[in-house]
Amino acid sequence: MIKGLAITPPVIGRISIGHIVERNGKRLPEKDDFFTLTTQVQSREGWLLHPLQTKLAEGSANGKLRAIPVKLLFNSPDLNLRAQYSLFDRSTGRPVCVGDGQTAKRSTEQGIQETPCPSPQGCEYGRSGGCKLFGRLNVQIEGQDDALGCFIFRTTGYNSVRTLAARLEYLNAISGGNAKHLPLMLKLRAKSTTLSRGTPVYYTDLTLREGDSLTEAVCFARAEAVRQYEAGVETAKLEEAARQALANGSFEESEDEAPAIVEEFYPEEGSLRTSSAVAEAEAGTGKVTNKGIGTGAPTKPAHLTHRLGKTQPEPPASGED
Repeated sequence: MIKGLAITPPVIGRISIGHIVERNGKRLPEKDDFFTLTTQVQSREGWLLHPLQTKLAEGSANGKLRAIPVKLLFNSPDLNLRAQYSLFDRSTGRPVCVGDGQTAKRSTEQGIQETPCPSPQGCEYGRSGGCKLFGRLNVQIEGQDDALGCFIFRTTGYNSVRTLAARLEYLNAISGGNAKHLPLMLKLRAKSTTLSRGTPVYYTDLTLREGDSLTEAVCFARAEAVRQYEAGVETAKLEEAARQALANGSFEESEDEAPAIVEEFYPEEGSLRTSSAVAEAEAGTGKVTNKGIGTGAPTKPAHLTHRLGKTQPEPPASGED
């Protein structure tokens, strides 16, 4: 295995709740109140929609996809959701510093160095560079045709990361370490807070399928785990291989995909908008088409999860939280 290269789970598509629009000569991120499934191919109109988008959205109210039937690729919560404090160089799009609330790996002229990580609020380097919480969730969507591939959902939303982290820990514990066999739903929820001044903020949750009781879901997961084990499927070895592959590099994002991540999740201050804030006169800008969406590219460390409830970053002006 090539050293210094983080080997991430094979991605066959993206899950997003936002897109990029072009306004006044600038490309700006705009948050939606629904999920969009895309391929990894981008045209001039935006990310090309995944075939599962049309299939799943057909039965949704107003064609808006707010719940996705999923399963997990791993049992271990920290393999399914990797959340860190991350800082990118906005001029180059390259990852610069990644930390878990205690220690960080930072790219310097002398190479990768390990430094203390007091969280963005307590770090002068992080505050000046726009460091923020950044999470990546990998799930498999019902109907996909790749047994080891997955869709990736990226987020800088505090509530999304905290909720997903809690759900993954609870689901794996209550199923006896068989979370990957549970039939689940990835749901988009909304809430208002004092800091959001009454404007709905959207976050992602992970629940059991509608109509399934906890007992039924756990019984199914345990039976499926036994069936796969007897068939020779080595889940423990899969997780060991995935953990070693992720630890092989300092930064998970490659240089070719980092610029699109910076554009969508690390915009200049004050440039984030929500669909509800866009005037009806602009309704044609950035809409999902059957070609694409918008006009452009829209190990969870234990220390980080432990600190999430203590140091809450400022929420975004609106959109996903």
